[in-house]
Amino acid sequence: MSISGLGSSEALFYAREGDKVRCSLCPHSCLISDGKRGICGVRENRKGKLYSLIYGKASSIHPDPIEKKPLFHFLPGSTSISFGSVGCNLSCMHCQNYSISRAKVDRFELIDISPEDVVLHAASAGAQSVSWTYNEPTIWHEFTTVASKAAHKAGLKTNYVTNGYIQEEPLRSLKGVIDAMNIDVKGFRESFYKEICGGRLAPVLRSCELALELGIHVELTYLIIPQHNDSQAEIDEFCGWVVNSLDQKVPVHFSVFHPDYKLTGISKTPDKTMSMAYERAVKAGLQFVYLGNMWAGDRDDTFCPKCGTRAVEREGFWVRSKNMKGGKCANCGADLNMVV
Repeated sequence: MSISGLGSSEALFYAREGDKVRCSLCPHSCLISDGKRGICGVRENRKGKLYSLIYGKASSIHPDPIEKKPLFHFLPGSTSISFGSVGCNLSCMHCQNYSISRAKVDRFELIDISPEDVVLHAASAGAQSVSWTYNEPTIWHEFTTVASKAAHKAGLKTNYVTNGYIQEEPLRSLKGVIDAMNIDVKGFRESFYKEICGGRLAPVLRSCELALELGIHVELTYLIIPQHNDSQAEIDEFCGWVVNSLDQKVPVHFSVFHPDYKLTGISKTPDKTMSMAYERAVKAGLQFVYLGNMWAGDRDDTFCPKCGTRAVEREGFWVRSKNMKGGKCANCGADLNMVV
């Protein structure tokens, strides 16, 4: 592998409109003039053709416990090889990976990787899966899909850690290509998405629903930010949507906010707020609720919703013990919504 600058490959999901191109990868639907780039910063119009500037270009490669994604019901206790690139199609004021999500592709030293390299990295790490993470994988679509197919041929599973800001056609193309998604639902108000994230809530909710319909394993993360998305009413509405529009078996991870990027004036999420969210989620009927970015006691363990047996015991991102048979409770055989 070599370190190099800018590379490109013709993008998918776009159409010409005069001398401009309309990108249809994400809900921004950017209309891009010749020589310009979309909001994500990595898709460029070159004389009426749209190009991805990050095909085979990685900023970060690292083995992680799968629980760090966080994915608690997908190959629990295993290692995943994680890849990230640069750019993002949202502009969250609290982004913890802003050094790559806001980076200019032609001003960042990127590592050249091929789909075959992805498989080799996984083998050297003893990984069971490939994670597309660190920045938004949607905008890396042309490469992640090809590399994920190579990973499948090698017996690996694949997952996205994503903001869910993707249009329906490209999301449908991920059926059978991406096995699992942890989708950030960043708040449950359109005003929050507009003011804090530079996007819209409705397309994210539709992505969650469609991913589940497509047979992709879905887990959700909700980062609780004081003064922004932490009211009991908003948490209740979010939990009700999961139960009624998705499934009560969908795992939900409530995560502690730590001041970062442009929201350094906001304090970290109080423990009492995290406990409130956990309790409201359980009361709403969610069967698998977790707390993250904090010491959570047994609230990061998996309990059987039928008999109460502790099916997976965790400490941080590490699995200490499992009490399952084929992804079901070893005690009563209840479904745990596990991919094993």
